[in-house]
Amino acid sequence: MTEQLTITTERVDDIPILLAQLDKMQIASLIDEYFPTHGNWQGLSLGAVITGWLTFILSEANHRLSHVQPWAAQRLTTLQTCLAPPTRALDFSDDRLAAGLDYLSEDAGWERFERALGERTVRVYDLRPQRVRVDSTTAPGHVQISPAGLFQFGHSKDHRPDLPQVKINLSALDPLGLPLTTTVVPGQTADDPLYVPEIKRVQQTLQQEGVTYIGDCKMAALTTRAYLVSSGNYYLCPLSGVQIPPQELTQLVAPVESGHQVLTAIFRPAADTRPEPEQIAEGYEYTVELTAPTDTERVSWSERRLVVRSLKLAEAQRRALTQRVQTARRQIAALNDRKQGKKIFTVETDLRQAAEKVVAKLGVEGLVRLSYHTDVQKQRVRRYGPRPATVRQHSQVSISTSVEAAALEKALGRVGWRVYATNHGAAQLPIDQVVNAYRAEYLIERSLGRLKGHPLSLTPLYLETEQRVTGLIRLLTIGLRVLTLSEFVVRRQLREEQSQLQGIYPGNPKRATAQPTSELLLGAFAGLTLTRIAGAGQALAHLPPLTNVQRRILELLGLSPDIYLCLTQHCSKASLQMSEP
Repeated sequence: MTEQLTITTERVDDIPILLAQLDKMQIASLIDEYFPTHGNWQGLSLGAVITGWLTFILSEANHRLSHVQPWAAQRLTTLQTCLAPPTRALDFSDDRLAAGLDYLSEDAGWERFERALGERTVRVYDLRPQRVRVDSTTAPGHVQISPAGLFQFGHSKDHRPDLPQVKINLSALDPLGLPLTTTVVPGQTADDPLYVPEIKRVQQTLQQEGVTYIGDCKMAALTTRAYLVSSGNYYLCPLSGVQIPPQELTQLVAPVESGHQVLTAIFRPAADTRPEPEQIAEGYEYTVELTAPTDTERVSWSERRLVVRSLKLAEAQRRALTQRVQTARRQIAALNDRKQGKKIFTVETDLRQAAEKVVAKLGVEGLVRLSYHTDVQKQRVRRYGPRPATVRQHSQVSISTSVEAAALEKALGRVGWRVYATNHGAAQLPIDQVVNAYRAEYLIERSLGRLKGHPLSLTPLYLETEQRVTGLIRLLTIGLRVLTLSEFVVRRQLREEQSQLQGIYPGNPKRATAQPTSELLLGAFAGLTLTRIAGAGQALAHLPPLTNVQRRILELLGLSPDIYLCLTQHCSKASLQMSEP
């Protein structure tokens, strides 16, 4: 008789790498320490469940609870080998995962966990914090709002004002974009009051002074700047149009226009793709003395203000302003058109109101001159029956436009300007470093983009329970830490070796880079499959040999190829145990 062979396959992909990275960060042990579970909790610990779920999210770019158990059922060998035996697919049921979100939503436990994770990450990866960025974003959802609930209508950063939203405030460490703290607040909350509490949590984690906090103009509230000064730290942020109104900005630019103020050229440093420094802006600085109260004292300090004109921004705003002037002239000229169903202006007041509305809408007041003309036209009405022939007179008002050339030229010379504020001394942070430091704001914006988009995919939200939405956001920020740290470790190693990595770009194997992304690194392991053949009382396991690129990535991450090789060994041991009487 012929023994029947059973062949099964199991996708491995990047699962061992993700589990090894999570283990290196000690996510499971920290979660178990700061989120004690109920006495009836059975099976894998909460930390192991969260670790497995994070692996699914990062590998599949999907956070839906109901999809995890089927995924785990098809990868039990990998999970049992790399996570913790015995692992069952039932450990990742949607009920178990929902309970995990309930634990993560506990504020006191999360604050302790996040602080411990941040302290360990900074110490283990030798990050040496110098700059921290703080920013916020929103996440909309199709949920029912309640007066005191988390989801509220507010200013949407996703251009969905029709949906209630939750607001996420995040602090991230330069130059990684590594999240340090996360705060989830109702969607209508203003950004300004969120900065000081977030900064205080960062200070509890870092336990050091002299850190520069960078944010947008909403961080420029006087109370926020005063708190940073009183705590022995620094700030860098642009001032808003409320703090520097247009009239004041005009006064600051006037010395430049008159030639009395000399500007300093600001360059972007050379890079691999840009061998020579590139001028990006020009500006000057001045100092003001400020005094403001904090919760405990009144603080006085000197603030440097840097009046800077971005060259590309100025060029873009010039084009936009010129285009708006042309658009205004076209729309105003169209008011004279005679069309069926179109209103004909017979009174100058009505035409004036319509034209000034166009000018105000496009923001070109004082740049377009309006001239009005009244034409009296005669119309002969022929005799009809007993009605005699008559001549009727009616007036029609028309409008013409011209450009105020001097005013337009002056306005074009005032675009592209912005005022930055910092309490750094000029020797510590020269004007060129101020501009380049703020221009790296994309670091935290990229982290927020990863959080909401691929691969963490916070939006669209599939949960409706506000408690679990909070837990999910916190869970995904842990995944964001995994991505940023993996990327940082590889880039730092490549920089120390002064080398580049090839073979990670699909369809372009010769392309090399010294700044690979985590998504590309993990994608290089896609398709790795474990094959098991069972029959005749024996079982064999086969995993394709790792390619040179895959081994190189593991080397850069500081991981051993054994995290993959042990999969076949685990299958062999399991088959021997099953064959023993």
